[in-house]
Amino acid sequence: YFVFTCAYSTYLKRKLLVYVVTLAGLYTMRIAAGSAATGIAFSPWLLVFSMFLFCSLAIIKRQAELIDQFGVQKVIPGRAYVAADLPVLRAMAVASGQAAVLVLALFVNSLAASQLYAAPEVLWIACVVLFYWLSRMEVLTERGFMHDDPIVFAARDRISLAAAALVLVIAALAVKGW
Repeated sequence: YFVFTCAYSTYLKRKLLVYVVTLAGLYTMRIAAGSAATGIAFSPWLLVFSMFLFCSLAIIKRQAELIDQFGVQKVIPGRAYVAADLPVLRAMAVASGQAAVLVLALFVNSLAASQLYAAPEVLWIACVVLFYWLSRMEVLTERGFMHDDPIVFAARDRISLAAAALVLVIAALAVKGW
């Protein structure tokens, strides 16, 4: 983790699209490390879901930087992106986010979910909440409201916090069987 973090900080964040996979991988490595530290086995579903989710959020961050800099400079210093990359980044952010929703939906319908949850069908509501939240994040980015890292933004945004609380309630209901 330390080697990848150093490589990201000194070199990889300047490489087109390499930073996305690296950043998503680092966040996913944190999940695996947390699993190892707590002794709680992690699910391959969680790792795939987190990779797509964190890819989407990493792209949204870069997209927000470009939108903030659009018209001021054509290249963001220390980054491999230009304003002309915005359409591709938009598409990638949406596709990665919706892939995360798809992975969650596939999990809800899996044997693993039926073994972990008394009422896994309740988790379909979490798919809707996640779809809404990621779509809203993208729209807010496009409107120029994303001035922070998306995680920092979400931690300060009451709608994001409400969505997170709703997902926790949904998960608790799925565990208890309504």
